[in-house]
Amino acid sequence: MGLIDFMKDAGEKLFGHGSAQAAAAPQADPAKAAAANSAAGDAILNYIKAQHLSATGLTVTFDGATSTVSVYGVAPDQATKEKIVLCCGNVAGVSKVNDMMTVDRSAPEAKYYTVVSGDTLSKISKQFYGDANKYMKIFDANKPMLSDPNKIYPGQNLRIPAE
Repeated sequence: MGLIDFMKDAGEKLFGHGSAQAAAAPQADPAKAAAANSAAGDAILNYIKAQHLSATGLTVTFDGATSTVSVYGVAPDQATKEKIVLCCGNVAGVSKVNDMMTVDRSAPEAKYYTVVSGDTLSKISKQFYGDANKYMKIFDANKPMLSDPNKIYPGQNLRIPAE
């Protein structure tokens, strides 16, 4: 649990249409800001569900003024919790995730790594495991958000599970 930093300008572009887009813009009208924040929270929640991730009582809120997502609920396991947090943070317009989730079955927490230009999963694997051929461990730990081991981007946060 806690506050996790993300790159605000990197990630899925969920706020590009409809009322969710207004969440990223400054609002003079508090009612419009609340509606935009609610729509943005719903867009992130729908993205999590589209990844086939679920948790009991899963709730996502967004504060456009601070670019912060807060996520609540009880995940079935540590990996699911971490994937849900990454779904919240790897969204363009989000700079922080307030992880307020718990888990049914605890396990050691994975490390997080922010992709930089020139990174590959093999390079990251070599850095963390000493073996570039263990890149599939990182790929598998980030499914379903990653669909191809060659499709990572600078600013994206990844789960790096313990060896």
